[in-house]
Amino acid sequence: MHEDDDPPGDPACHAHKIIGGHLIDEQTYLDVRQFRKSERERLYQKRRQQGQSDRQTATSALIARLREVLTDRQFETIAVYWPIRGEPDLRPLMTELYGAGKKVLLPVVLERKAPLIFRPWSPGCEMIRGTWNILVPANGPPQHPQIVIAPVVGIDKDLYRLGNGGGYYDRTLASMNAKPLVVGVGFAFSQIETIFPMAWDLPMDMAILA
Repeated sequence: MHEDDDPPGDPACHAHKIIGGHLIDEQTYLDVRQFRKSERERLYQKRRQQGQSDRQTATSALIARLREVLTDRQFETIAVYWPIRGEPDLRPLMTELYGAGKKVLLPVVLERKAPLIFRPWSPGCEMIRGTWNILVPANGPPQHPQIVIAPVVGIDKDLYRLGNGGGYYDRTLASMNAKPLVVGVGFAFSQIETIFPMAWDLPMDMAILA
């Protein structure tokens, strides 16, 4: 997703230092937001510098490791993502999963600052340009994923994810009654020491980097 301001689950009210429903020191919030913005740009730059061959090799390794993880899991629905900004391209895995009888879902932004929904995807299904020009399935009822594969810009040692800054995954996971297994995926250089997690940040269940 594409909003580089790391919002919490609901709008901030700096006058009262109530941010995302949590009592937070305003300066700490601003410092962390600035750190994440700088770190995000640094990692974007690393992606831009990555050669096509290196990206393809790393992505193939990611897909192989994801296959291993998913083989041992019982699930029917799985959310993946449509790649943007040089993210690992998992579309070959999406096709495999669909062929194996799994319901493959993609995230869709219906409203900014609101939780995502997940629509079913299949090879050749009608796609439209959604928010920030990202391709999303044009039709289909929202479904609940049992597993969510989430792309990371960065991820720290405690499995807190640095994303594109919109806060959509945290907001969505916090809204779910039944929490799915969440797997962060990214390139090896995505590993960082900490994102300085705030009260509303939610860690991934596992991370796969290559």
